Amino acid sequence: MKNKTRTPLFHVAKRPALPWYKSWAIRGGAIILALIVCGVITMLVTGINPLQVYLSFIDGSFGSSRKIWVLLQNVAILLCISLAVTPAFRMRCWNLGAEGQALIGCLTSAACMILLSGKLSNFAVILCMTVSSILAGAVWAGIPAFFKAKFNTNETLFTLMMNYVATQLVAYFCIVWENPKGSGQIGIINPNTHFGWFPTVGGQKYLLNILIVAVVCVAMHIYLNYSKHGYEIAVVGESERTARYVGIKVDRIIIRTMLLSGAICGLTGLLLVGSTNHTLAASLVEGRGFTAVMVSWLAKFNPIWMILTSFLLVFLGRGAGEIATNFGLNSSFGDILTGIILFFIIGSEFFINYQIKLTHAAGKEE
Repeated sequence: MKNKTRTPLFHVAKRPALPWYKSWAIRGGAIILALIVCGVITMLVTGINPLQVYLSFIDGSFGSSRKIWVLLQNVAILLCISLAVTPAFRMRCWNLGAEGQALIGCLTSAACMILLSGKLSNFAVILCMTVSSILAGAVWAGIPAFFKAKFNTNETLFTLMMNYVATQLVAYFCIVWENPKGSGQIGIINPNTHFGWFPTVGGQKYLLNILIVAVVCVAMHIYLNYSKHGYEIAVVGESERTARYVGIKVDRIIIRTMLLSGAICGLTGLLLVGSTNHTLAASLVEGRGFTAVMVSWLAKFNPIWMILTSFLLVFLGRGAGEIATNFGLNSSFGDILTGIILFFIIGSEFFINYQIKLTHAAGKEE
């Protein structure tokens, strides 16, 4: 009796590591293909010339000097949070609590501005804001880190749930400190005295933030790639068992790395309140803590490449808003185009890491 065993026409195989230029060529091809698909969808759904839509994307970020500075500011804030989660991610400790850790930094900075205004000098207030925000973010990340290290709890769920606690704490103090009373909002803090407001550099409101984040980016690159701590993080990420075998104290590494992650998130909150917004709201971080996960992953946890991925996501977000404004479309349409582009970019990672091979024989008989 003959049995026919069918073999698949193709199979997926792990691809050897590609040179960086080939990897980015695949990503570039994915972006071009995504733009073509977005153009076709735009013509079919709205009848608008796709070139006008793409020009709006560019205008949303580069249409004026102010738009350029806002773009760079948004890139800096997103990059800062992405840098914060990267050490934990390299260690395979999935810190999804960056949103809450940054919010706690915002809350602490606002508290210093409100409670210490007029009691200390402006320099002392800013110093208190800086120290307390960084410590608050570190403590907020240190809580799940302690339970992960000592009791092996699930850090993904723990850090995620901490976001909701931080959000409700901020919402509570927004009512306590509301101004004017009954508004449910704090409004601009110290608008007349500017206590706690960071100084401007070069006459540009956002330049200080950009410079600080640039320093953090370089420092994180050096820390992860050229320091003993960075080596220990990499070893723990590869295998906890191997790390313990070679004498690395894994529990200590987990706590130390999460404290660092939370501290940088707290720094982000400080920049948002002290340098950019000068107010407090539960939505102040605007979901960047979750977007940072995508930024870090797309850049393969490389701080330098994160500059490009942060820029791309911010550019797409601002372009989507510009499309809605210029063409009178629902803002969701711009988000749809952004989603399509991101889908192709994320999908390109599959072809970077895997290859599809055709099977020579479609079947054989036994």
